[in-house]
Amino acid sequence: MAESENIVVETAEKIFADLADAQTINSDRTGSWKAPLWQALSEAGLPLAWVPDDLGGSGANLAEGFAVLNAAGRFAIAVPLAETMLAGWLLAQAKIPSPDGEMTVVPASPKDRITLNADDSLSGRARGVPFAKAAKHFAVLAHGNNGGISIALVEADKARIESGINVGYDNSDTVTLDKVKPITIKPAPKGFDQTTLMLMGGVVRSLQIAGALESMLDISVRYSNERVAFEKKISKFQAVQHNLARLAGESAAALAAATSAADAVANATSFDDAVYLEAASAKIRCAEAAEKGGAIAHQVHGAIGFTMEHILHRYSLRALAWRDDFGSESHWAVELGKRVAARGADELWPLVASR
Repeated sequence: MAESENIVVETAEKIFADLADAQTINSDRTGSWKAPLWQALSEAGLPLAWVPDDLGGSGANLAEGFAVLNAAGRFAIAVPLAETMLAGWLLAQAKIPSPDGEMTVVPASPKDRITLNADDSLSGRARGVPFAKAAKHFAVLAHGNNGGISIALVEADKARIESGINVGYDNSDTVTLDKVKPITIKPAPKGFDQTTLMLMGGVVRSLQIAGALESMLDISVRYSNERVAFEKKISKFQAVQHNLARLAGESAAALAAATSAADAVANATSFDDAVYLEAASAKIRCAEAAEKGGAIAHQVHGAIGFTMEHILHRYSLRALAWRDDFGSESHWAVELGKRVAARGADELWPLVASR
């Protein structure tokens, strides 16, 4: 990691440690922690990290932003930092300046479509949009009738929003646009499409899942060294040691897959087949690790890990919720299989070996 990346990540981690302590948040039933956290993140320029200076952002590179998101996953923060960063990145693709405040991207699923009408208004319905209720603006990817792709900035209060909650108790809302006029709309760059957005979103979620798994491992190891049963720490029992080793393996696999995909995106000039392989594989593997790793962590903790008073659920449930955003593992497994099959058997090994 370069020195500049260290500075950015250290800044983010200090903010998270000071204002997003899991135990403090878990005991706060009013949500009073959110405003100070968002203000500190905004003052540090992190929500618009991927937006160039001339478009109103901080001008950080992709690698720096990815490192921040991995750190955010380790704290399982429940504010739209990742969504605002992704929205700013999307708007920047069309040279659209980013406004201040919370944002999110529409759509957030490969199956949903937003249509650009002849009068430049937008129509369509998108489900499972993270933090739509909390957002002030949407970055929208729209399909024109001529097959073209456009990127638009839309005021959130112009849309109809149906509140929803994911398994991590965060907003996952349904957004309906009915001939909504955007603030700004411009054509997307050549080759940029909804799959590109979903792949980028998938890498973001993979990094967050990997971060959450790191924290679940740390919490589980610490608990096993504190909990005493039959007059000895449970970390001394072979079955517990075996489970912790499995959890460590899932965490390491997720981190390796997520960081490899992030590195591929950060160093690529386009979302080519190599990036597709990395990003789709990372989402598949991290989603699998979220399921297996969360189950192991709760098993180590026993009954106490399932209570709302314990912080473990803040990580395990969010990791499970992030599995479905921007395409589930089953979606990407099918799509990756189709792409590999289309290339033919002779092209599979060269593609895999090149990574």
